Amino acid sequence: MSVVFDASALMAWIYSEPGADVVAESLADESTTISAVNWSEVLQKIDARGGDADQLGERILALGVSVAAFDSAEARAAARLYPATRTAGLSLGDRACLALAQRLDHTALTADTAWTRIPKTTGVTVELIRDPHHRSAAGV
Repeated sequence: MSVVFDASALMAWIYSEPGADVVAESLADESTTISAVNWSEVLQKIDARGGDADQLGERILALGVSVAAFDSAEARAAARLYPATRTAGLSLGDRACLALAQRLDHTALTADTAWTRIPKTTGVTVELIRDPHHRSAAGV
């Protein structure tokens, strides 16, 4: 399955959180992509947790994850998703992931259960990496 990663999905894999196994399976696919917006989130969060974002980022890219530019067309596509995602409380980063998944006709992979409230009219297939009915010790 070809996927577009949300930052939350890659972070779960990096830190061996629940759902990391789903992300690992996707990393074995030749077509894994992340928006530059979400990639920036991943690198920032690695830094914030005291990790080496440059080194870990290079290791992730070496696995075949491609980073897609967030250009004016992607910005417009993300903006168009705002009305459909507003009530779910999705951020610009979330919409950047969805817009890329929409354009590539890939599945958006996320740990964020709010994405289940996105209307099907967006045409984006969303897969949660965690069972939304199972709460771990971390609360997710």
